[in-house]
Amino acid sequence: MNNEIVKNFLRIFLLSLIQIFVLKEIVIFGENGKYSEILIYPLGLILLPLSTPRFFLFFFAFLTGIWIDIFYDTLGVHAAACLWMAFARPYVLKFMEPKSGYTMNQHPVAQELGVFWFMQYMAILLGIFVFAYFSMKIFTLVYIADIVIRSVLSFTISYFILFLIQIIFDPKS
Repeated sequence: MNNEIVKNFLRIFLLSLIQIFVLKEIVIFGENGKYSEILIYPLGLILLPLSTPRFFLFFFAFLTGIWIDIFYDTLGVHAAACLWMAFARPYVLKFMEPKSGYTMNQHPVAQELGVFWFMQYMAILLGIFVFAYFSMKIFTLVYIADIVIRSVLSFTISYFILFLIQIIFDPKS
C-alpha cells in the first residue's frame, strides 16, 4: 500500500510541475488574456485507486489545489475545484459501476475498465472540475456565458490531452 501511495503522489507531483512550469504560460484562444487553459493536473486525482478512502481523496485534492494556487496566485480557486471533483468522484463511480462491480485493487484506467468507460468517467469528472474552476475564478453569474465558453474550450483541449496521456502512458504502473 505504501508503494501505491508513493506512486500516486509522484504522479500528482509530476503533473502539477508540468502544469505550473509549462502549461501556465500557454495562451490559447485569446490574445490579451487566457480564454482557455490546458489543465492536466486533475488527471492525478482522477486516476487515484478506487479503494482510496474519502479522507485521503479530499486531502490529496486539497493539497494539490493549494499547491497549484500558490503558483497561479488564485487564492483557493484550484483547491476548491479539486475538492468539488473529489466530492463528486464517489458518486460518479457508483453511477458508472459495472454490473459485476469493482474489485478493491482496481484502478480507474482504460486498461482495466475499458476505453469507453474511462472516457465517460474522465469526461464527467473533468467537466465538473473545469466548470467549478471557471465559476470560482470569475465568481459571478453575470458572466455565465463567459464561464460556459471558457469551460467548454478548456474542457475540450484538456480532455483530448488527458486522454492521450492516459492511453500513451500506462498510469497504473
